[in-house]
Amino acid sequence: MATAFTHELFPATTLTTHEHIGFELGWDYAHHGMTPQAPYDLQPSSLRHGLLAGQAAFGRRTLLPSRHVRKWLQLRLHAWLRGRSVELVQVTPNHLQQIEVSHCPITRVLLSSATLEASDASVDRVRNDAGYAAGNLAMMSTKANHAKAANGFRDALRIVRDLEAASSPAGGGLTVPQWARVAVLCSFVEPLSHEEASALPMLVLPPNRLRLFNPVQALQAFVSRQLLTPGWSQRIARFDALLPGKPARRAFQMFFHALLPRVLEAGRTDEPMRERWAVEDAWRNPLVMKRWTAFARLLTPSQCEDLLSRAAAKHLATQRIEQIDADTATDGWNLESRGYVPHAVLMRRSPAGRQAALPL
Repeated sequence: MATAFTHELFPATTLTTHEHIGFELGWDYAHHGMTPQAPYDLQPSSLRHGLLAGQAAFGRRTLLPSRHVRKWLQLRLHAWLRGRSVELVQVTPNHLQQIEVSHCPITRVLLSSATLEASDASVDRVRNDAGYAAGNLAMMSTKANHAKAANGFRDALRIVRDLEAASSPAGGGLTVPQWARVAVLCSFVEPLSHEEASALPMLVLPPNRLRLFNPVQALQAFVSRQLLTPGWSQRIARFDALLPGKPARRAFQMFFHALLPRVLEAGRTDEPMRERWAVEDAWRNPLVMKRWTAFARLLTPSQCEDLLSRAAAKHLATQRIEQIDADTATDGWNLESRGYVPHAVLMRRSPAGRQAALPL
């Protein structure tokens, strides 16, 4: 009887989750006919192993990388180098295209691309204790991203108050109004009490696809955006009819009659960004905020959610409104590991080159 022999060219090895992610990233670079930037393209790592395996598998049969694919791969590389998690089911090149903006929402400068200047566009995790996941991402300038760093809502609010107390116009790389916008942006993804959330001015409108955790701010954004689309007068009148009772309707009318003149004072313009800024700046007026807070506190969070749902059903929203439960809202955010890649899960490399999960 003949004796059988086997020779395993690629023995199975145990990988950490971080190594598995690096391999998959290298594989995707190869799939799009690209290589990571130096020196990561040559340094021994799971990233390089995945790159070489992908190049061997795809050869010249690669996909054409679009600008957003390049951004997607770069985002994943930077996250991998820092051990940050990236949720890849929803965070796709298409998602990055949807959150793209022409101007920084914090500094309001025109964004550039790959110039190595402070105006270059970058993708920020709005909530720093979460990973790169849908609902937690916003595009802003590199300058704003670096200044914001790990600061959250309360950190940015403290910086605003400290600068105002010192009569300083700027600090930490941003002006006082810019830090105030950082605070409001961060407040959207941090659960606050209804009382606290209703007292915040909408100094920056929520970026596309950002998830708002406070119903009263979602209502605030809904009303603010009405003024950016023709036909707002009819829509506001129909929304007013949905309000629960005369006190709420009277309070809303008083608020809106305070907001509208401040927006109109900025003058008409064909530039969408200047229209947006006019609405945001109107919220700096003390009377606008006083009347908004008085109106908002006549409602409960549940009533705010119900109003938004009914308004959407009547096609009064100028943007799509989707209500999701709290658990789903943070799916893939890795809050338990503060946005870092969990290391408890192990993977095993198969001889074919891809991985299979090991049971724990």
